[in-house]
Amino acid sequence: MQGQAKRILFVTSTRIGDAVLSSGVLARLIADRPRALFTVACGPAAAPLFEAVPNLERVIVLDKMAFSLHWLELWARCVGTVWDLVVDLRNAPVTWLLMARGQRRIKSGRAAIHRVRLYGRVLGLDLDPPAPGLWTLPRHEDEARQLIPDGVPVLAVGPSANWRAKTWRAERFLELIRRLIGPSGILPGAKVAVFGRDDERPGALGLIEAIPPARRIDLMGKVELLTAYACFRRAALYVGNDSGLMHMAAAAGAPTLGLFGPSREELYAPWGPRAGVVRAELTFDRIFPRGIDHRALDTLMDSLSVDAVEAAARALMSRAGTKAA
Repeated sequence: MQGQAKRILFVTSTRIGDAVLSSGVLARLIADRPRALFTVACGPAAAPLFEAVPNLERVIVLDKMAFSLHWLELWARCVGTVWDLVVDLRNAPVTWLLMARGQRRIKSGRAAIHRVRLYGRVLGLDLDPPAPGLWTLPRHEDEARQLIPDGVPVLAVGPSANWRAKTWRAERFLELIRRLIGPSGILPGAKVAVFGRDDERPGALGLIEAIPPARRIDLMGKVELLTAYACFRRAALYVGNDSGLMHMAAAAGAPTLGLFGPSREELYAPWGPRAGVVRAELTFDRIFPRGIDHRALDTLMDSLSVDAVEAAARALMSRAGTKAA
């Protein structure tokens, strides 16, 4: 008679981007323990990313509470299980209070290395960390095929971010799109798919409406995260601000160009051989001096020119093995 299935608790981020960057660690755990049952604990924004995880027993959604009471909630929902392995990328004190017959792998510190390497370090794999990647269900792939059909290349863009200072101006995105899909562009005749959350739509509406209807695929606020991920697999190129969607596109294998200004590409660049970054002309320290309230600011990306982004997109497409015009 076979023994009881091993149970593994994986505690990851509240944010979509960090959750994506941690997904390679989860994939390695699944590959090494294909018969184990997995519980994923994360924030509500990231929870949909884990819907299709193989051997998923449950997702514990942790809404942030005052006085860090969400960690008490995690303990209450996990204390009745004897875990064979606990992997905690949040360094939550309560994970030490859970019953575990096996190992605990806890992230410690915030070393100034890329987050994929930092998370890989939990498994001793920081020098060769597992690459991010998500799982989808057939319905996500079916929806993506309908939204991003075969035949015409699609330029995917992510004009939003979780705070305004990281967003490149809409008029510059529009000029870039015109160049990239124009007759002399790297994707002549391509369609343009716009991605983002529904609450970000008002800031991007001018950009969306400026794209000719025959070229426009308006998906902002209209698809689930894993459907967006499946769409990225079908895109010829993704260009977007530093955001969770950028990390999703790179994890999906799309050539992905991330636009950086008041955030550090050495820590949060899109990961993978088909990913690249272009940052504002000003350095991070000049753009984002200490003590500044980032959420009260307009864009800090104005020293990033359309010429620079177009050149970076051409270089990326060439490096990714896609013929540029």
